[in-house]
Amino acid sequence: MTTLAQENYNSESYKVVLGDIESTTFAKDSTANALVIYEQGKSHVDNNDYDLRTEAKFKIKILNSEGFDNANVEIHLYNNKSKSEKIKDIIATTYNKNGNEVTTTKLEEKNIFREKYDENHTLVKFTLPNIKEGSVITYSYKIISPFVSSYKGWEFQGDIPKLYSEYNASIPGNWLFHTRLVGGKKLTTNTSVIKKECLQMRNGASADCSESVYAMKNVPAFIEEDYMTTKRNYLARIEYDLETFRDTDGTVINYTKSWKDVDREFRTDKEIGKQLKKTIKTEDLLSSAIINDADQLNKAESIYNYVQDNYTWNGDYKIYRNVSVKDLLKNKSGNVSSINILLHNLLRESGIDVKPVLLSTRNNGFPTTIFPAIFEYNYLIVQATINDKQYLLDATDSYLNFGDLPYRCLNQIGRLLDFKNGSAWIDINPRTHSNVFYQTNLKFDENDLLVGSIKTKRTGYHALYKKKEYYSNEDEYINTLENKFPYIDISNFEVTSDGVESKDFKESYAIEYNFDDVGDNVYLNPFFVTFFKENPFKLQERSYPIDFGYSDSYFYMFNIELNDHYSIVEIPKEQKIALPNNTGQLVFSSKQIGNSINFLLKIDFKTPIYDVDYYPYLKAFMSKIVEIQNNTVILLKKTI
Repeated sequence: MTTLAQENYNSESYKVVLGDIESTTFAKDSTANALVIYEQGKSHVDNNDYDLRTEAKFKIKILNSEGFDNANVEIHLYNNKSKSEKIKDIIATTYNKNGNEVTTTKLEEKNIFREKYDENHTLVKFTLPNIKEGSVITYSYKIISPFVSSYKGWEFQGDIPKLYSEYNASIPGNWLFHTRLVGGKKLTTNTSVIKKECLQMRNGASADCSESVYAMKNVPAFIEEDYMTTKRNYLARIEYDLETFRDTDGTVINYTKSWKDVDREFRTDKEIGKQLKKTIKTEDLLSSAIINDADQLNKAESIYNYVQDNYTWNGDYKIYRNVSVKDLLKNKSGNVSSINILLHNLLRESGIDVKPVLLSTRNNGFPTTIFPAIFEYNYLIVQATINDKQYLLDATDSYLNFGDLPYRCLNQIGRLLDFKNGSAWIDINPRTHSNVFYQTNLKFDENDLLVGSIKTKRTGYHALYKKKEYYSNEDEYINTLENKFPYIDISNFEVTSDGVESKDFKESYAIEYNFDDVGDNVYLNPFFVTFFKENPFKLQERSYPIDFGYSDSYFYMFNIELNDHYSIVEIPKEQKIALPNNTGQLVFSSKQIGNSINFLLKIDFKTPIYDVDYYPYLKAFMSKIVEIQNNTVILLKKTI
């Protein structure tokens, strides 16, 4: 008889009780390696020095050895040239039970370490001592920050589940913040009261404070999975963005500006604004054939290709610093903004209507749309309008086609900077559907060898990826292809598309299939190529959208002709599955025509982003794809 351990966690306070230590499981998430039992944060502005003071407390259960990493704590402190955040009163304790006795081990001051993380951050690190399976750890600290305008936010969700997470914020009326609850999860506590004269000012004035309590219970762990943007888009948390500050003398400072204000600042900015206005002599850089081309679209494509071929991206994004077209022309290498501003200026000087577009990349998170938050943008591209059609351009990747964007840019929206008519939001969508085609033809020759050919074609992003693989190292590409299929010999490999600038990538090669026979039976799996080796969707539940970035389709056609030595015993049954609302489909058909067999597998994802409600359907959809690819068998019988 098996008895489940009773769970008796104290999620109502920071105090460690016997139930915290003796509980050994977490039934709501059997995969959890650790569990936050209780955590609390409190922030307020100090009456004496007007610094922002934040106290944080954490109580965590270590369920097994894989949860030991949760005993490693890192705290980032911000600093600039004149001010810096400080930390004090770090207290950390490990609780264990040995027999009937509860022991405690405290963190010693000598085991707290500080190191420089980057030019604006110091990292404070420590590890809780004497960690074992079943340990309960607690730690707390206080942060003193002179940056009241950067009011501390709070994450209610993390990499491990949480039973209770609470944040208390006391904000004086002098500061007006936009308060944002991110992640889509509901608060179990959301209260706010006004405390009169909570902050006494130096000139005798006082301020009332808004004192808020936010809490969530039973918050699941956030588990990252394929096909998502940064988890910062979806983590349940609260954030503060300073809108205005009212000084005691009545002076009001606006931190959150209108887009009209932002447009004006960009236009006059010494970095981007200055660079966008730079005049470039096209005759110094472009050939006369390009300059004199009367076809505007052809001219724009030629200018785009010129920038791609002659200037190399150094890997830096940078919008607001170190943007210099002059340095780019000199060094032939530069950051994203420098390269795309050069493209912008060359197109403008050539009479083409262009505007810059600000982006936040997929790894950087979604930009705020309710007010300008310029610090959230980390990328700049160009919009060109030619013959009343808009093209989004990025010249940092020499393999990209005109009008396509790198995958990192596919983050739904961007801000078009129009200094005459005002900026506006635009959709950032791939301009075309991406496809993969495979056509396989096989036959038994006079020696009963199974021989034939494979032809492939890729378009859109699938072509981009293959072009990068092949043209960056052709020999390695072919070797990888030859080693990919252990039971197939490949020969006569050829790329049949028209070079790097081609909009597609086509290849062909001859194959010999070394099949296994069992007695008079021959078993063949027609899927030499698998589009998905395994199901990427493994979670029981997913709380964020499935973001492929672009829509795409996969086609696999297979034909085999038998000679007089073989007959068909069995072929797979046809299958068809559709995703809800006609957003995707899977078609697998098999036909016998005389002594030949034809297969078709078609997989179609009709939208780049699927809402979380589609997750169970996509999970089953992918599972069926993998099953068809791995388990499809043709059974043949020798007749001679």
